[in-house]
Formats: sequence, C-alpha cells, structure tokens
Amino acid sequence: MILASLIFATLAALLHVYIFTMESITWTKPATWKTFSITSQAEADTTKSMAYNQGFYNLFLAIGALVGIVAVAMGAPQVGWTLVFSSCGSMLLASLVLVASGKKYLRAATIQGTTPLLAVVLGILAVTLG
Repeated sequence: MILASLIFATLAALLHVYIFTMESITWTKPATWKTFSITSQAEADTTKSMAYNQGFYNLFLAIGALVGIVAVAMGAPQVGWTLVFSSCGSMLLASLVLVASGKKYLRAATIQGTTPLLAVVLGILAVTLG
C-alpha cells in the first residue's frame, strides 16, 4: 500500500505541475484559456495575474508532495508522510472547493481530486496497518 500511495501522490504532483504550467506559463494561449472556460483573449489577459499566482500555489503543493515521496523513500517516513498528507490533502480539499463552486466544475474537480484522494486513503491505511 505504501508504493500505491506514493504512486498516486506522484501522479497528483505531476498533474499539479501541469496545471502550474497552464496557469503560470501558457495562460494567454487559446488552447489553455479555453480549457479554463475563458471566452476571449481579453479575458485571458485580464485574469493573467490571478492565474499566474494560482499556478504557483499548485506548483508548491506538487513540490511538497514530491519532497515527501523522496523523504519516505529515503527512510524519513515521519517527515515524508507529513508532507505527502499535507500536500495531497490540500489538493483534495481544493478539489472539493472547486466542485462546491458549481456543477460545471465537477469534471475538473474529479480530475484534480482523484489521485490525491487515493494517495491519502492508501497512505493512511499503509501507516496505520503498517
């Protein structure tokens, strides 16, 4: 279960790095802003600084999860699991906030929240059944 949890945490982190890339690097490109239901280049330009900031939140969550995965693998399970649970738990909670924002976000919230949910659940089982 440890390996499965860490695999899902890795997938969650990689997804959040991808989201960072879209929000902080390619936000004003039509393919990206359409993904986020932005309807015009002007709207993308107007929301660029907000997206840039939000992208870094996603990057920092990803880094926390990745550092935690490495710490678990390197024999520092207390530090590692703390980072994995904190980072993936935050990703999961953010997906719940997203879905609470409206039904139109259900698909995005499911994509954003599934891998961290599995990482947290499997990690808790691994740590408690240990």
